[in-house]
Amino acid sequence: MVWERAPRTAQEIVDELGPRRDWSPRTIRTLIARLTRKGALRFRRLGKRYLYFAVAGREQCVSRESRSFLDRVFGGVPAGMLVHLIKQTKLSREEIAQLKALLDEKEE
Repeated sequence: MVWERAPRTAQEIVDELGPRRDWSPRTIRTLIARLTRKGALRFRRLGKRYLYFAVAGREQCVSRESRSFLDRVFGGVPAGMLVHLIKQTKLSREEIAQLKALLDEKEE
């Protein structure tokens, strides 16, 4: 959202994310503040409003947060996370085939 249409005001972010995620405005504003402190978002002031924009691309943010989650929850061990997700998720035949193909590529 901030990646596709920047800059965005906090209210625009709240209006877009609130209904999609069923989050309160306060939760979204807390998220904006955390992302700003972490350096993922920056802002510039325009009168009384703050305009937010992403510092890094979506892929870079997803990669960084995935690594952080993996380190915190699974001790940095990808296999543990993958095993857990596979056991907990119903997968279609196509998804299973994709996973097998990815693992085969890793083996080479």
